[in-house]
Amino acid sequence: MNITEACIKKPVLAWMIMAATIVFGLVAAQRIGISQFPDVDFPTINISVTWEGANPEAVESDVLEFIEEAVTQVEGVTAISSSARQGGGRVTVELDLSRNVDLALQDVQTKVSQVQRRLPLDIDPPIISKSNPEDQPILWVGVSGPFSQQVVSDYARFRVKEKLQTIPGVGEVQLGGMLERNVRIWVDAEKLDALGLTVMDVTAALQREHVELPAGRIETQGREVNVRVMGEALDLETLRRIIVREQDGFPVYLNDVALVEDGFEDVRRMARINGEPAQGVGIKKQRGANAVAVAQGIRAELAKMQKDLPEGMQLGVNFDSTQFIEESVHEIEFELMLACLLTAFVCWVFLGSLSSTMNVVLAIPMSLLGTVAVIYFLGFTLNTFTLLGLALAVGIVVDDAIMVLENIYRHSEEGKDRVRAAREGTAEITFAALAATLAVIAIFLPVVFMSGVIGKYFLQFGVTLCVAVLLSYVEAITLAPARCAQLLKTSREGRSAVGVWVDRGFEKLERVYARALGWGLKRPWWVLGAAVLLLGVSAFVFRALPGEFVPSQDQSRLLVRMQTAVGSDIEETNRLFLRAEAFASNRPEVTRVFSVVGGFGSGAVNTGIMFVSLKPPDERMPQSEFQQILRKEFNSYPGLRAVVQDQSQSGFTAQRGFPVEFSVRGSDWEQLVEGSQQMRELLLASGKVVDVDTDYQLGMPELRITPDRGRAADLGVPIQSVATTINALVGGVRVGKYSTGGRRIDVRMRLMKDQRARPEDLSTLKVRTASGALVPLSLLVTQEERPALQAITRRDRERAISIYANVAPGSNQEEALATVERLAKELPGGVRVVPGGASVAFRDSMNSLFFALFLGIGVAYMVLGAQFNSFLHPVTVLTILPLSVAGAAFALFATSTTLNIFSMIGLLLLMGIVKKNSIILVDYALQERERGADALEAMLRAGPVRLRPILMTSTATMMAAVPAALALGAGSETRAPMSIAVLGGLSVSTVLSLLVVPAFYVVADRIKTRLGERFGKKGDEGHAPPRHDEEPRPAAHG
Repeated sequence: MNITEACIKKPVLAWMIMAATIVFGLVAAQRIGISQFPDVDFPTINISVTWEGANPEAVESDVLEFIEEAVTQVEGVTAISSSARQGGGRVTVELDLSRNVDLALQDVQTKVSQVQRRLPLDIDPPIISKSNPEDQPILWVGVSGPFSQQVVSDYARFRVKEKLQTIPGVGEVQLGGMLERNVRIWVDAEKLDALGLTVMDVTAALQREHVELPAGRIETQGREVNVRVMGEALDLETLRRIIVREQDGFPVYLNDVALVEDGFEDVRRMARINGEPAQGVGIKKQRGANAVAVAQGIRAELAKMQKDLPEGMQLGVNFDSTQFIEESVHEIEFELMLACLLTAFVCWVFLGSLSSTMNVVLAIPMSLLGTVAVIYFLGFTLNTFTLLGLALAVGIVVDDAIMVLENIYRHSEEGKDRVRAAREGTAEITFAALAATLAVIAIFLPVVFMSGVIGKYFLQFGVTLCVAVLLSYVEAITLAPARCAQLLKTSREGRSAVGVWVDRGFEKLERVYARALGWGLKRPWWVLGAAVLLLGVSAFVFRALPGEFVPSQDQSRLLVRMQTAVGSDIEETNRLFLRAEAFASNRPEVTRVFSVVGGFGSGAVNTGIMFVSLKPPDERMPQSEFQQILRKEFNSYPGLRAVVQDQSQSGFTAQRGFPVEFSVRGSDWEQLVEGSQQMRELLLASGKVVDVDTDYQLGMPELRITPDRGRAADLGVPIQSVATTINALVGGVRVGKYSTGGRRIDVRMRLMKDQRARPEDLSTLKVRTASGALVPLSLLVTQEERPALQAITRRDRERAISIYANVAPGSNQEEALATVERLAKELPGGVRVVPGGASVAFRDSMNSLFFALFLGIGVAYMVLGAQFNSFLHPVTVLTILPLSVAGAAFALFATSTTLNIFSMIGLLLLMGIVKKNSIILVDYALQERERGADALEAMLRAGPVRLRPILMTSTATMMAAVPAALALGAGSETRAPMSIAVLGGLSVSTVLSLLVVPAFYVVADRIKTRLGERFGKKGDEGHAPPRHDEEPRPAAHG
């Protein structure tokens, strides 16, 4: 007794299996995580080095090159990038996605330890840490109000941050635009001169009088007591009264020569919300945590904190990446439900009976909820890819049930009782259903071999779809026949008027199709010739399709990177930012503007970023058009360069997420800079790209102070005194710590601002000679202002400058990348262009998808060959594949849809589902051959008998793809290409399969027969197992 008979004889068993599957699926659906994309780590290891006083060239040659050489030997390294700057450098090691980052970290630490003996002796020990570029804040919260910066900053750090860190799933909480609280000592150089003091005297006094040290311990009479000398000033007034020096019997206090105040570090960054000063708080989720659930917890906690805020203080969400995720997931869920309803409607129209429709439609919850349970235990989340798999599976999972039910109906109409009809009808179609199911699964097996992040993403899509299809097959040969044996109606009684009308229509259609099939099989070469002509036309259409990696999505948020002229101070940068913020805030499309000026990313005060949150898409112009407005406005401001980026393409690479990314490489730095600038200008002039940005940092103006060693020696002034005086008064130094409110903050000393506003002001600063006299620095040093090399960037152990760009309106990524390749040939010798980031991902993903496509066809051929026991019949089945691609190409072209990874995966899906039509035709024809019919007669019988299930399954699958193809709602830009490809390919292939496959079958049989006669072979290979059914006739459904 096989499993079908077991379920027919024990229907309660079948019902319990279905109930258990649905229950487990519902429980899993409540617990499974939600995210936009599958969690994919980009394992990265950073090595930071500090070498005080070293210039970028020295850091590169004496430090970075040795470290790069060492870490190259670590297993799994895919790329190495580094940056040498004044006083230090950084090496970033990117690893293969399959590499365990913790084990790699140990290997890197070992290699760096081994090479450390070759590094300069005065270098600080390298700091090695792991990171993931995708661990970005999922929310930015803003704290603002009519309070001092100290109050707002303290509230953000010690109230908001600490509260948020207690929420389950929250990882790191970072502060943007934060200024560290400091005790500031503003030295007055004029007062120092008047009292005959130097900055060295002030520093020595603070280090002498403001100190707290542990003094060991006392051990006596069985007790041990720690000893600590409490020499630090306990309040600011005490600090101000520290004696710097005795003058003529009178003490000179610190506040006699300096202003002491409770303040902040030097202002090199600012944060604002809609133009108002604020403190930004960025929240990252833990790896593997449910981003949507974490964000919901954060918003709930913020709502509680709102009640306890000081009057006037505001706390709001500036940026929320999970809002789009929620909207996108809800939209896919809606499309999933709509697809179920449309599929049910198709089944009702074709079957004409609610009970029969329910019998088929019950396969949907059984298969989909069972799939949710499986992917939950596999550790997947409900994301764009798994939900797309579920949505597109709706029309596929009913196919097996339709084929089984249709065949059981046919047997029932032949006079068999329900149990016998269910048993024999299922047995007859089991082979074809299994072949069709395995053919779908075989197409997606090669996805396992796809490399990179795309392979990781589409693995979840493929697994989800394959599990759903496999469960639908199990349901079709177990639960569906069990329900039919109990509930099947065997007559026309009770059929709806629509059902009767559809039956009559199909009877007419079958007759028309039989005549057309007969005409086509008498002229099979004409049919095949027309198919080849169609393929030729579609090849030109396919080549004309614009290509891109992933389509941009309207996520109602933009990121603007801005940079002012090199050498601009924070005030100048802030002035231009305020102008840009005012423009953005006053636009009706904008809901919130959050800006961080200076000190973000590279830390340069002439840079900053702006998060722009927009109204929902149905309340404004398209996001791409608004990008154009911001881009044109901001770049019209003299001295400001702005790059407007939508972040929909981030998450696919470890780079910035621009569609065009490449690096200009060479050995000569000056030639490299010139080549990168030339490439940037050529790209902008081409009109194919906008927002061209680069990581090359122009040299900052540098004031070089060179001591006169001879004069300094004559006066007895150590060079160290000169350097220390300038460093303390101009740059500022930390001279101690101060305790307040249970926290330790820095005490920093610096010259008053108005006394260091011009380079010539430095000449008036004084140092003490060996005789005790004070002399100005103008007697000891010379000054020269000149540009300095700010940083040297490297990629894969050679000097490189990276360039990023967005695709210009009216162009596409494929054209832009082709332009880059063309322009690269115009660069001078010694400089070359190497693609990277999304550019490489675009090329690799297309190669991987084409590889998976052809490998999938090969695997499908092997599966079908094993199923049919034939080398020829699988070819007959697969003839429909190129025709389906032709239909997809026409559909993509007609809807102006690009060829991207989503439309390509639609083609891959198409390869799996269109074979079903061919399989059930060929399978039935083989059954007729077993009964003695020749090839022509077998196909003439198979076509009309299988017409209804072919049209029904194809229509159901197409209707399930319609909601996504309409491109409505959040994230539709990624779902539509896949569904359009499926709709176009399936509609064309369904019609053509009814003529082309039979024609090819007949032609192939004739060729094989002639070859057999020539070589003395007889018989037909690959017949299906013997069947003992009665002579078939066109089905009449009851």
